[in-house]
Amino acid sequence: MAKELTNSIIDRQNILNNQFAVNEIQKAVNIAGIVFEGRMIFFKEQVADFFEVTTRTIENYLKQFEEELTKNGYEVLRGRRLAQLKLLINKIHDTEGYFGNIKIPQIGIFDFRSFLNLAMLMVESDRARLLRQAILDIVIDTINIRTGGGTKYINQRDEDFIQAWFSEENYRKQFTSALSSCVDMGSVKYAIYTDKIYLSIFKEKASEYKAILKLKESEIARDTFYSEILDLVASYECGFADCLMQESQKLGRKLSAWEADKLFMIFASQAHWKPLIEKARMKMASRDLAFRDALHLQLEEYITPLQAEEFERFLGEKSMELAKRLEEAKDVMKRLKNRE
Repeated sequence: MAKELTNSIIDRQNILNNQFAVNEIQKAVNIAGIVFEGRMIFFKEQVADFFEVTTRTIENYLKQFEEELTKNGYEVLRGRRLAQLKLLINKIHDTEGYFGNIKIPQIGIFDFRSFLNLAMLMVESDRARLLRQAILDIVIDTINIRTGGGTKYINQRDEDFIQAWFSEENYRKQFTSALSSCVDMGSVKYAIYTDKIYLSIFKEKASEYKAILKLKESEIARDTFYSEILDLVASYECGFADCLMQESQKLGRKLSAWEADKLFMIFASQAHWKPLIEKARMKMASRDLAFRDALHLQLEEYITPLQAEEFERFLGEKSMELAKRLEEAKDVMKRLKNRE
């Protein structure tokens, strides 16, 4: 999906919150500043020279996007911190005139994240345009490298995935068993009520979801679900299975398709589902856009930028591929068995 960073605050923030990608971009850009309080910083004049624009252009962006740029590292120094910066600058003996003899009572500084943020906003600069292209390439490469070449099953790198997957499998058996014994329909009922659950939670049938993620016919949609989605699907399966069993026992017979549909409508409309569904929609829509470059149009209103913790969760050191997690779980089971 083509991204135009100048128009999308969500795409910009997803890049800036991905510290793994930011580190790689910083290596590639290799722009020189000064190290202050453990981070590389740049002055307005330095940034203007890099992007080959005037300082007035930089000031205009600071005024127009002050909240976003401040959130991502731009700040104005005053008082004690400004005095510390002045001392540092005097030791550098700057020859380029960017720092000079600072006598003003305050000064704005960019760190590398806010520098990148500005590059993703600026339309006047050819250098900014080229940097945006490089940023997108590096972000894609970084995610692919850390996930082993693809993001289709990035959900399985989450340490909560295995437990959620096994739990959902057990509740699905309970769900299909209840459909079998309590609903008077043919085998199509399993697909029908699975779709009803998916539509209720994330507004897509299984076939629609698979099309968005470009899954093959043989691939199982549930294998790509995040742990929170699996947990909510399991809750639906468990709860609706219980409703079917109780209603069938009450009537002393199997339910017709119309009775089962009405029962599901009542079940799915209960108020306690609302906050869980909204959270699940936000997780699915936001993560799939950031990690899989997949847009769920039905959930577009739920898309928010991912926080740094999300990138750490799926790309960081604690994340690992499913095969490794299964091997680790098998080793744990062996050790437990040997203790008996």
